[in-house]
Amino acid sequence: MAAEKVALVTAGGSGMGAGAARRLAADGFRVAILSSSGKGEALAGELGGFGVTGSNKSGDDLKRLVDGALAKWGRIDVLVNSAGHGPRAAITEITDEQWHIGLDTYLLNVIRPVRLVTPVMQAQKGGAIINISTAWAFEPSAMFPTSAVFRAGLAAFTKIFTDTHAADNIRMNNVLPGWIDSLPQTDARRDSVPLKRYGKVEEIAATVSFLASEGAAYITGQNIRVDGGLTRSV
Repeated sequence: MAAEKVALVTAGGSGMGAGAARRLAADGFRVAILSSSGKGEALAGELGGFGVTGSNKSGDDLKRLVDGALAKWGRIDVLVNSAGHGPRAAITEITDEQWHIGLDTYLLNVIRPVRLVTPVMQAQKGGAIINISTAWAFEPSAMFPTSAVFRAGLAAFTKIFTDTHAADNIRMNNVLPGWIDSLPQTDARRDSVPLKRYGKVEEIAATVSFLASEGAAYITGQNIRVDGGLTRSV
């Protein structure tokens, strides 16, 4: 009998993180979810998985998630890193403290759990890491300054990680959502999108599902835009 596949989802209590957890469970993964609200632990119970109420800013909480999944299932095949919301202000009015919060929210939220799961995936000779980033990582907007700055850094981290760990058969990719229906909706935002609608949480989850699958086994180090055509690569 084939081993059960196991996926960890951080910041998975609501929004795109929760959507990814639901989709991966539907795909047959055992899921372990971390969230600060308690909603992730409840969702994990609903999905027959394992949950931790804690923060992706805490190495101890992340270790509880990883250790709990390993104790329960003995492996980790997929890590999905979602995030909360960081500080927003005019670019020269963001304080040092707010920049540090942004770093914690949008970059270290990936680096911390990646440190923990990489040795596990190396021992297994494979794994997939999927980071939920932002459409504005490469075309930054003043609306989301800390997100744009640190997620541009996430793209650099992803490239270095994949150059280092492709030989271990560990893949890492970033999903870059635009305006998604888990966010407050306005006509102006909707009309700015060439497809003239908000994206659905389920569409982000479907992209995560694909990147976690064997069908994406030759895709690594990429930034996948899922934004209705709002931004474009050159």
